[in-house]
Amino acid sequence: MAISRRRFLQGMAAGSAAALIGPGLLIRTAGAAVTAEGSWKMAGSHWGAFKALIKGGVVTEVKPFELDQHPTDMLNGIRGLIYNPSRIRYPMVRLDWLKNRHKSDTSQRGDNRFVRITWDEALDLFYEELERIQTQYGPWALYAGATGWRQTGQFHSCGSHMQRGINLHGNFVNKVGDYSTGAGQVIMPYVLGSTEVYDQGTSWPLILENTKTLILWANDPFKNLQVGWNCETHQSYGYLAQLKEKVASGNIRVICVDPVRSKTQQYLNCEHRYIHPQTDVAFILGLAHTLYTEKLHDEQFLGTYTLGFEPFRDYLLGKTEDMVEKTPEWAASICGIEAGAIRDFARLLASGRTQLMFGWAIQRQQHGEQPYWAGAALAAMLGQIGLPGGGISYAHHYSSIGVPGTSASAPGGFPRNLDPGKTPVHDNNDFNGASRIIPVARWIDCLLEPGGKIQYNGGEVTYPDIKMCVFSGCNPWHHHQDHNRMKQAFRKLETVVTIDYSWNATCRFSDLVLPACTQFERNDIDIYGSYVKRGLLAMHKLVDPLFHSRSDFDIFTDLCRRYGRHEEYTQGKDERQWLEQLYNECREANKDNYPMPEFDEFWKTGYVDFGEGKNWVRHADFREDPEVNAVGTPSGFIEISSRKIGSYGYDDCKSHPMWMEKAERSHGGPGSDKHPLWLQSVHPDQRLHSQMCESDEYRATYAVQGREPIYISPADAAARGIADGDLVRVFNDRGQLLAGARISELYPSGVVRIHEGAWYGPVDASIGALDTYGDPNTLTMDVGTSKLAQAPSANTCLVEIEKFTGVVPAVSSFGGPELVEI
Repeated sequence: MAISRRRFLQGMAAGSAAALIGPGLLIRTAGAAVTAEGSWKMAGSHWGAFKALIKGGVVTEVKPFELDQHPTDMLNGIRGLIYNPSRIRYPMVRLDWLKNRHKSDTSQRGDNRFVRITWDEALDLFYEELERIQTQYGPWALYAGATGWRQTGQFHSCGSHMQRGINLHGNFVNKVGDYSTGAGQVIMPYVLGSTEVYDQGTSWPLILENTKTLILWANDPFKNLQVGWNCETHQSYGYLAQLKEKVASGNIRVICVDPVRSKTQQYLNCEHRYIHPQTDVAFILGLAHTLYTEKLHDEQFLGTYTLGFEPFRDYLLGKTEDMVEKTPEWAASICGIEAGAIRDFARLLASGRTQLMFGWAIQRQQHGEQPYWAGAALAAMLGQIGLPGGGISYAHHYSSIGVPGTSASAPGGFPRNLDPGKTPVHDNNDFNGASRIIPVARWIDCLLEPGGKIQYNGGEVTYPDIKMCVFSGCNPWHHHQDHNRMKQAFRKLETVVTIDYSWNATCRFSDLVLPACTQFERNDIDIYGSYVKRGLLAMHKLVDPLFHSRSDFDIFTDLCRRYGRHEEYTQGKDERQWLEQLYNECREANKDNYPMPEFDEFWKTGYVDFGEGKNWVRHADFREDPEVNAVGTPSGFIEISSRKIGSYGYDDCKSHPMWMEKAERSHGGPGSDKHPLWLQSVHPDQRLHSQMCESDEYRATYAVQGREPIYISPADAAARGIADGDLVRVFNDRGQLLAGARISELYPSGVVRIHEGAWYGPVDASIGALDTYGDPNTLTMDVGTSKLAQAPSANTCLVEIEKFTGVVPAVSSFGGPELVEI
């Protein structure tokens, strides 16, 4: 596609070379008049609301929405997302699959050789495969459960369109959980009564007013709050600015517990408490031991609001399990923090109002349930849960949680399930003795071990024998760990269909690829602020769909036409009518408290403002009356020990939080003699997971010799003869990749970082092939956190690094496939 790419980029020369984000206010109406300079249109995204200048049918400039006082630099990547050489231009089919269909040579899957076909041909093939799977096998052979960070917009949510379209044809294997918070969302309902990870937290103004000590535990909100599930408002940054002032004045003490100096720690200029990777539970146990033995714990709170402290106490004192007392000296030998410092830290936590804020990264490790559970036990011992500015939270780094929210109703979305009373074309619910729902992070196990059985959250899952997968806008080759293991699993599939807008690794390993348009090439509406619900945003189509791309709504309407369900799929409404319906339902729900204009007026102005929200304290009602306002645990109280979990008999998640060794751990832990460096694969700073990695000009602002950066300490770099900017090979027994070295004092010896979401681009389709760009999931471990959650353990990962020598392969992650004429 090299010639086409050059022509395409030349065609963009009429626009500005890059999107420039300016501080100026925007015009207030989305329906601005077209002038010689073009027209401005309102749009929204995970990165925030913005206005785009359209000239000659091309987006030439992007500016942040006037209400966004802290826009992210990532808005600079939006033009590159629309106009990137990795766009899927037309329907494509893998060469050998076109010749032999489900009997193709699956070892060629990933070789990137594809044939261009028409939309009618593509949808016919899609339908024929769905029909074959349902008639030759049954619903147990089809997996259409994978979903992820879809593009924003309530109507055009790709997962909903995919699952509604396929639901109308037949049943399929679905998933439970997600990769972001898989362990946390399973363990926390047993402990605090809800998932916690997706719940509103205590409002920032109350934290700023009442907190004496704030602990950011493996939590980097300044980095992560740039994006949101819906269109992000970035209001949290105003509160972080106030927190910075209070740190400087000494009014609040903030400590970041983290192996690295985070972006938040640098911004706040606050304290940093180094800890060895994956040893947070040992540190917490040492703190809890100090609180108990020095009588600093809140006995009244424990007696009134919790159950199961006594078994946990006996474990701390070495009376049960391993019969080892969890003293600060014991903890120090594991976590790398001196015993005296552990005691001082515990005394500090108990000395005043303390707010614990946990991030998500530490539950994406082996036994990831334990740090969250132990953190809740620590917070319960401090006795401040339910107080303003005290207690514990697990989500203040996500989607502006903590910003005072309105009580406005948000618009609904396109229905993903069948309409009441309707049945699919193939109404077969026989899953051949297998489970119809599997933990999302175990689907590769399922492909490799059909018929196998695992324990999950108190039950048993039997893996179905999946023959076909359908993915839409979720890129599972970014989500999942151990790509070489994924290659082996994908060779067992008969058919893989992907609907997306850019040619990512999932497309490369598919058989049939359909080009969806971006969210900027269709109309939609979105709530402004996922939890804040600050307002409602009109997402105007900026440009017509590029190349042969189509909206998910159009794609699945035409697919459903092939089995006579298109009218039921659309409910007889087009895009405009759906948007009006969703808006009017929202308007009716808000009529008493948040009056909204007629749809036409809203669409013209582009925004409805619900105003400022109200402060709120998490768990305050429970603290006020724990019987009337019981939490959702089996007992209704905070469960420091769980009899229910204990009854499952799991050896890797027992009845109370405890320290468990990892299969791989740096700083003298298992595996560190061979691969001594801990690889941290955290949420990226300059994209949303894998979204925007394809934005060429924006990627060039952080890439090193065209590769994803790997951050390494000066000591570790010097020991390996690596200079800043060198290409390096990062490897372990699971895989190998190329990356560009960035030497930084922010990283301690023994710790390296590659941001997740880097696009996978192996030199070829073989097992063990070198990844040319730097996807950390080439190296990460694919094991469940425990039998309870079966969640991903990406951060249990050791590697070694060496300076790369030899012929440097070209980056193969971006651009399109090799077009084959037949």
